[in-house]
Amino acid sequence: MPNPAHDNPLDHARVRFECARFVIVDKPPGVRSVRGNGPDGHVCLESWVREQFPLGDGPLTVHRLDMPTSGLMVYALDRKAQAELSVQFMKRRVSKAYTAIVEGHLKPEGGEVDLPLRVDWPNRPRQIVDHEQGKHAKTLWRRLAHEKLDGRPCTRLEMTPITGRSHQLRVHAAHEHGLGAPILGDNLYGDETRAPRLLLHASMLEINDLETGDRMRFESPAPF
Repeated sequence: MPNPAHDNPLDHARVRFECARFVIVDKPPGVRSVRGNGPDGHVCLESWVREQFPLGDGPLTVHRLDMPTSGLMVYALDRKAQAELSVQFMKRRVSKAYTAIVEGHLKPEGGEVDLPLRVDWPNRPRQIVDHEQGKHAKTLWRRLAHEKLDGRPCTRLEMTPITGRSHQLRVHAAHEHGLGAPILGDNLYGDETRAPRLLLHASMLEINDLETGDRMRFESPAPF
């Protein structure tokens, strides 16, 4: 078995689709989407994409996933593609769905959470619900299955963010006026000891092709 102490998470990154102007990549958990601070700040998926596609120029990043979240991301390979894809995200032409496993057995088959969010400045990067100063944040969800992990009840969900706020799915799952059921392994809003990682995976991504405008759908099964 591989030694986790010497395992480089970027070794598990996978290109799911590539064309001349953008690539779809499966991000492993524990990897930054973009460069960060500190001596290992350069270790990120964006740098990995640059190594795999050295002819790509300009800013590649279009969107981000939290470091502990895994799943599908799109990176641009030229400046114009980055701008065009960013517009798709800004105008909510991109569709995304996530697979999550949360605490307990949820009884409803699905629903929505509409709770405004803002950063909790003294405790950043934590986000909090704030009905006065928070930004609109809406999530649709549906129950996929009741399961058990280590003998304790949990629920597998599909979560679809209508907006794209930071930590949106994690807060909407954990908050008492949301699902009241933290995502397993969440070190900020739940009990990180319940799972070896945050059980949140970007499992579906739909964008419009930059050349034809055709709808393109990509899927990645959750690794948990």
